[in-house]
Parts: sequence; C-alpha cells; structure tokens
Amino acid sequence: MELHVVINGRKDLAGQLYNQLRSAIESGRLAAGTQLPPSRLLAEQLGISRKTISDTYAQLTYENFLTGVIGKGTFVNTRPAKAQPKQSHTQLASAEVIESWRNLPVFLRHPTLEGSLRYDFIGGATSKGQFPQDDWRRCTAHALRQIAGSKGFYSLPEGLPALRNAIARHIAFSRGVNCQDEDVVVCNGAQQALDLISRVMTRPGSIVAMEDPGYPPARLLFGSHGATVVGVPVDAEGIQVDKIPDGTRLIYVTPSHQFPLGIAMSQARRAALLERARELGAIIIEDDYDSEFRYEGRPTDSLQSMDEHGIVAYVGTFSKTLLPELRLGYMILPPAILDAVVRAKQLTDLHTSTLPQWALAKFIAEGCLLKHIRRCHTIYAGRRERLLSRVAGDLAPWLEAIPSTAGFHMTLRCKTPIDMPLLVELAKKVEVGLYPIEPFYYQQTPQAGLLMGFGAIETLDIDTALDRLRDLLQQVA
Repeated sequence: MELHVVINGRKDLAGQLYNQLRSAIESGRLAAGTQLPPSRLLAEQLGISRKTISDTYAQLTYENFLTGVIGKGTFVNTRPAKAQPKQSHTQLASAEVIESWRNLPVFLRHPTLEGSLRYDFIGGATSKGQFPQDDWRRCTAHALRQIAGSKGFYSLPEGLPALRNAIARHIAFSRGVNCQDEDVVVCNGAQQALDLISRVMTRPGSIVAMEDPGYPPARLLFGSHGATVVGVPVDAEGIQVDKIPDGTRLIYVTPSHQFPLGIAMSQARRAALLERARELGAIIIEDDYDSEFRYEGRPTDSLQSMDEHGIVAYVGTFSKTLLPELRLGYMILPPAILDAVVRAKQLTDLHTSTLPQWALAKFIAEGCLLKHIRRCHTIYAGRRERLLSRVAGDLAPWLEAIPSTAGFHMTLRCKTPIDMPLLVELAKKVEVGLYPIEPFYYQQTPQAGLLMGFGAIETLDIDTALDRLRDLLQQVA
C-alpha cells in the first residue's frame, strides 16, 4: 500500500513532503508505530530524488516525529495527537434531529466483559459455554469454501437460498409456521426486521400499537420513524385487543412469551387479535424471540400459523438460540409487504454477510441447531426449576413468579413494597445483576418486579446469587 502524499509541481519539494508528513503525524492519521516506506521506494512513488526523502526523514527524526530502527526502518514516534477543534452538533443545520437521537434512552445494552458482574440475571443472553464451537467451526470452513468458489458479486438482499430453505424447514418443524422458501427474508437480527417492516408500513404520525409493558427497543425504533406509538395494556390472556385504537397500521406483539411478563396469549385472544387487525387493515408483527424453549404444557401455535388473510409478519432470531454476536435473524413475510421489505433491505445494507449465512445453512441442515436447542433446553429447564423453587421457598415473603412456560427469563412480581433502585445498587456491590421491570412500561402504570434471565448465569451460581438477593431483601424491604 502506498503512503498518501501529494506533490504539486516541482517547487519546494522537500517543504511539501515535510509539511504533509508532519501534519499527518500531528493529526494522528499516521499512528504511532507506523512504518514509513524506505526512501528509495517513496522516491520512486513520488518521482523525486531519494536525497530529498532522506533529508526530510532526517529533519523529522531530529524533531522527534520519527525514529529510525537499525535493520528495520523508519517509524512514527509516539506523540500526543494535536487537538483539532471540531464543530459541535449544535452548530449544524440538523441540530434538532441530532439532539433527538442523542436523547434516546439506552435499554437492554449488554455489559462489556470488563463491566460484567459475577452473577448476572440479564435477559436475552445465553451461556457462551453451551455454544457448539466445533460444529460451528466446521460449518464456517464449509462457508469459506463456498465463498472461494463464488464470483465475488454482491449477494441477494433476501438471503442465500440455502439458508432460506433451512430456516423454512426448521420453523415449520419446530414452531408450525406455514411458509415457503420465498417467504423468508434473512436479516441482521430481529431489530433490523422490525426496522424494515416499520419503514415500509409507517410514516410520521402513523399509529403503531404494542403491548404495554413491552419491548423498549421496538417502541423507540417505531418512534424514530415518526410513528405515534400507543401502549396497549396486557392482562392474563395477553394484549387487550379491544383497546387497540382505530387507525392503527402496525401491531407489535410477543404472543408466545410476552416480553417482559412471560405470559402466553390465549387462543381466544389470538383469534380476536387477527380479526381486529383484518378490520383495521393492519399488519401484525409476531416477535417469537425465544419460544423454542418450552418447559410445560402443550406447545402453542404461532400466530402466523392461524393467519388466513396474510396479515402476520413472523420475526425470529438466532441470537437467543445461538449467539447474539452472530447478528442473524429472519422474517416470514405476507405477500402484501414482501417485495417492499426486500427493496427496503437492499437500500439499507444490500444484504446480510454471506459467510455466517453459509455456515448457518449447513449448521441447520445437518441437525446441529436442533441438537443444540435440545441440549440447552435441558440446562435451562434445570435453572428455571431452581429459580422457581427458591421463589416459592425463602424468597416467597417478597416475590412471586408470574406463570410462564417458555423462554429463558421469568418475571418476579413484588409482594411487598421494595426500594427497587436501592436493591439494584446494593446487588451490584455483591456482584449480582438485577433488572427491574418498571422501565418496560410506557403509558400504563408500572408494577414493581424483577426480570430474571437464567440463560447467562451458570446453574451452580444461582443459589449463591439468590442467597445474596435474600439477604438484601431482608435489609431493604
């Protein structure tokens, strides 16, 4: 790679070279430790004499911008970067728009490795130790071979045919979803799926109805598109359909494992929701984020499998079953919006990275995903039982579990008044991560409770963490 230096004309060649190199070093564009080209090579590149290059290097070395290492070459010295005044966002014509984005709250951000706690009940995260590294490594090697044999063109915005086929077969088997390969669109996690559907379904002022309490990133995303988000209350059967307002264009629900409460929507409520959406001419987004893990009772049908009118967009993710870092999700779209969403995706990112797509297609086709889900199901079932046992035992004076039969989080409702912010802060001091449910409420009156994820905490750590929680509850309740 050539060093970016521009020489104009034939006057003051040394001065031009000196000023450009010094400016690049002071600004940090040439980072400390960067090796500069040998004088002979740079002279050929710029079409000037080698002596000019050598003299400039010598001057910059004398001024401590460069350093020479015998037998290795000339390197940029370590220096503090020169601070350049940058324009503030308040000085831009789009200051108001930028400020609105800067003021958005941050929800459900996972901690970095350095900021993680020893015993963390965070939701939406899995134990990385359960991930089948050997199987995935083999599938990734297969993916590299597929890419090596390709022509190097951009791929399809809707995803690789092999992966779309694997997804269609998998969710038909595991969730009873009624779809063909051409209904599947691969995306970068469920959040991109929500973004793309919202882009083609809403305009500023459009009404979007969603469960309240509900998933804050979805609410914030819909709002960022200018939609008017209406929080619809949830009862023991799910979203209260009769309170979905007229004029609604989009309805977002989590029927199989309501987020964050964990309840499953009843069959009667599902039928009523489908009828209400048909009356409104609205599309329902069914976010089926973790219902592949079911522990008791009969499996519930997906809302999409009950849809006879093509009004349900089914959204799934592999972040919960595999790893969040993969950023792979999918949509099963009704014909009415399929083409529009595919075009929106092409404008957004052209297509999802093909390397993980090839790997995941083989991973699913060979049965590795189902094997992994079964193995994790056994582990999560044990953690869930341990958590329920403790809540029914020594934690019973303060907390009760909301009935939940799927996923890998449950919600505990407070039975007595608890200073929740104080509890959370005290828990951090003893290395326990707790997450109140109050921030998940939007327009409804919040209830006090805790969202207890058991996907990331190790089974043997649960009792130790709950012992510390019990001791803290005795102090603050």
